[in-house]
Amino acid sequence: MLVFIVRRLIVSVFVFFSATALVYVMAANLGDPLADLRELPANRRENAIAERTERMHLDKPVIVRYFLWLAGAFRWDLGTDRDGIQINATLEDALGATLQLVLGATILAIVLGVALGVISALRQYSSLDLTVTFSAFVFFSLPLFWVGSLLKEFAAIEFNNWLADPTIAWWVIALIALLIGGFFASLLVTDRRTRLIAFGGTTAATAVALAVMSATGWFANPGLGIGVIALTALAAALGFSVLFSALEWNPVMKSAVITAVIGILSSVAFRGVLENPYPIVVIGLLVLALAIAAGVGWFVGGELFRRPAITASLCTAVATAMVIFMDRLLWSFAAYSDSVNGRPIATIGPSTPNYDGTYWEHNLDSLTHLALPTMALVLVSLASYSRYSRATMLEVMNQDYVRTARAKGLPERAVILRHAFRNGLIPITTLVAYDIATVFGGAVVTETVFGWRAMGSLLLGGIQERDPNPIMAFFLISGGAVVVFNMIADIAYAYLDPRIRLS
Repeated sequence: MLVFIVRRLIVSVFVFFSATALVYVMAANLGDPLADLRELPANRRENAIAERTERMHLDKPVIVRYFLWLAGAFRWDLGTDRDGIQINATLEDALGATLQLVLGATILAIVLGVALGVISALRQYSSLDLTVTFSAFVFFSLPLFWVGSLLKEFAAIEFNNWLADPTIAWWVIALIALLIGGFFASLLVTDRRTRLIAFGGTTAATAVALAVMSATGWFANPGLGIGVIALTALAAALGFSVLFSALEWNPVMKSAVITAVIGILSSVAFRGVLENPYPIVVIGLLVLALAIAAGVGWFVGGELFRRPAITASLCTAVATAMVIFMDRLLWSFAAYSDSVNGRPIATIGPSTPNYDGTYWEHNLDSLTHLALPTMALVLVSLASYSRYSRATMLEVMNQDYVRTARAKGLPERAVILRHAFRNGLIPITTLVAYDIATVFGGAVVTETVFGWRAMGSLLLGGIQERDPNPIMAFFLISGGAVVVFNMIADIAYAYLDPRIRLS
């Protein structure tokens, strides 16, 4: 493995430096960087041209300029753009905005896409599978700028107008309830009678909940409360126990339930601390929750169930912490909405300029600005992950070792998670590694539609101004990320499939 990594590193370094030379030569020949200065009045033209020529080293050959840039890059000094602005500072701001904009959307698309693909494969040719397939192809075919424009109109402007009087018509409640009930029933692998009961119960519960929220104005002043936190935490404990063990009262379920109860009590005990905390306090509480969950899993799980108990407890702790965090955000929504003149869902930019609020209101400000671009990116990129994961799972489920695992009497959960899903991840790993690497390159269309200044804008500005330095700064980050994550994908193959040997 070590020999493989070293060899890949050496080859990657040569490939990367060759690529930087090629990109620099292409960027330097995009056009005349002095074209705008030639239109200046005669009394200013000469000095301006001389200044930019010196700044961009235009009096030297392209290859000399490349080595000057390369020498600076080794010292992490990427020079200045044609107007004298430091590229390092511009790159830092652009990369931070890109990671904020694209990274969350990419991770969300991966998780949801893979989950939907696996579920579709397990329910092949069912109504759920057909619906997911149809929706995936529809969203994949939509232009991103058009999706973004529709979201700005209906998910921001019209939604903000609706929040002034947030009531839901009875037919909308019925439609949403039927859709949620049908989706939940389609997830169940059981007889028709049980699915009908699940459909009716879920539809009725959803309709009642939406009617109550509409009547009480919950959407304008939302919040979860201790009851919803408790139900969600216990449901998470049950779900993770079944996922990592079985549907029975064993040490795994016991440790997960204990972790959930501790989380519920903590949400009450730390209510004052979470009123307007410092970020370090929130991080500290999360670390404490994980440490307690690991300890509960260690002691309750015992020698036989220790590993799944710790895993289930940690997952339960994270889920409970997320619900508590969401509860605090929702309780601050009304105050935040008032502070932005009743227009909480933003359509442009990464944040409200000069915004002053509490810790939770600042988080809401970031999340509401991220909501629309994240939705646009997830909808468009969800299809590829769901289709890839569905196809690989269908292929793996027909392999001999999966049939052998079933013949040995292993539970279906173990067959799917330990045998089928792990091997089905191998082709998806390549796609995931490439997409995460391209995150560092930004999303030009999304940034343009939603008014973000990030990596895509850095590249586009360099091309439009015929300035090699911003282009090279973009390539240094995005190209390096592609090289690194492709290597990580190769190493992940050996972990996912022991039959693969890297030497």
